[in-house]
Amino acid sequence: MSDLALWGLFVAVGVGTFVMRLSFVELYGRWRIPEVLDRALRYVPASVLAALVLPAVVYPNGHSEFVLGNPQIPAAVVAAWVAWKTRNTILTLAVGMGALWAFKFMGS
Repeated sequence: MSDLALWGLFVAVGVGTFVMRLSFVELYGRWRIPEVLDRALRYVPASVLAALVLPAVVYPNGHSEFVLGNPQIPAAVVAAWVAWKTRNTILTLAVGMGALWAFKFMGS
């Protein structure tokens, strides 16, 4: 593939991605979305965050198998509990990191 064709492909993919994202922003403001769909869309950010974070917690360092002695799992449970009880992001991060360090220290 020539350099010109490769750059053309990059530009086409970039423009296509931009148009797809822009269409959702523009259409969401102009169209009347049913209440059921609007309520369902409120859960999208949380589900995307969970889909990004969970594999990093459960499969550390890119391993493809579940490790029972993984200290990230109990630390994530502690952090999730703190987030649920307090709704405080800074406290959740601090307690989660403290729990991770404590579980790593106890495991080594």
